[in-house]
Amino acid sequence: MQVNIIIPLYNEELGFLTLIDRLNTVIDVCATSFTTSVILVDDGSHDDTGNLIRDLVSKDNRYAGVILSRNFGHQLALSAGLSYADATEAIMVMDGDLQDPPELLKDFYAKYKEGYDVVYAVRKKRKEAFYKRWAYSLFYKLLKKASNIEIPLDSGDFSLMSRKVVDHLVSMPEESRFIRGMRSWVGYKQVGIEYERSAREIGESKYSFGALLKLALNGIFNFSEYPIKFISNLGLITTLISGLYLAYILFEKLFLGTAPKGFAALVFLICLFGGVQLLAIGIIGEYIVRIFFQVKGRPNFIVKEFVKKND
Repeated sequence: MQVNIIIPLYNEELGFLTLIDRLNTVIDVCATSFTTSVILVDDGSHDDTGNLIRDLVSKDNRYAGVILSRNFGHQLALSAGLSYADATEAIMVMDGDLQDPPELLKDFYAKYKEGYDVVYAVRKKRKEAFYKRWAYSLFYKLLKKASNIEIPLDSGDFSLMSRKVVDHLVSMPEESRFIRGMRSWVGYKQVGIEYERSAREIGESKYSFGALLKLALNGIFNFSEYPIKFISNLGLITTLISGLYLAYILFEKLFLGTAPKGFAALVFLICLFGGVQLLAIGIIGEYIVRIFFQVKGRPNFIVKEFVKKND
């Protein structure tokens, strides 16, 4: 095959057949230009997603399935699929909820043939709740400002990458993975294609607030020294404030002859510096916990079963 499509799935039985129908149409349309196969990754689903994958693979050799031993999360499931990619030219990654339209494959591939190693989708419009759009916008702007590499605004994992880029991603052993950041870090020639992100039509989003927050923190802490520099700057500011306050107290005592009464001020300063210290410990802890899980050397995921039809 020239192109693989990697799709992680978690409890997507309701939309599974719709997804496969659209993928089949895309594969048939693209067949005149290039050959395509699909790798579906079951990320420890509790519904019938795994069995649907097995049944599909037994009937259609254009599909293969990677069944994980439990739910490892979207980024690791995506990494598992990439590790099984066998396409000679390029690999497209997308979500299985069809908010990422598979029909963009032909446009992606055309850009790839122009010499781009990474073709990523840029969301020009989201059909989601206002608060979600606001939160995503805030996160991407913060990430762009804080990151030490150029990560495009409003670009998710939905993309097509050349074989060599995927090989680099698979070789990276990091545990707290942020695929879109790693994709930017690799470099090579990259370009974005705008698209309108559709609303989810079937089922519910599997990304909870906690999962989204974890992904956001991985993006910030894995690709930025900004939090550590923030602690240093905060320390300098609080030290300066403390010095100015001490100078005021000494001036009041020595030149005005009044004894400082500052019980309320004392409580305020204790709370202020206690909060600053806890914030600093928390930020350092975010880096330490990532080091802790990384040095354990555990595999990022465990594949229970790889299913593929024998020709």
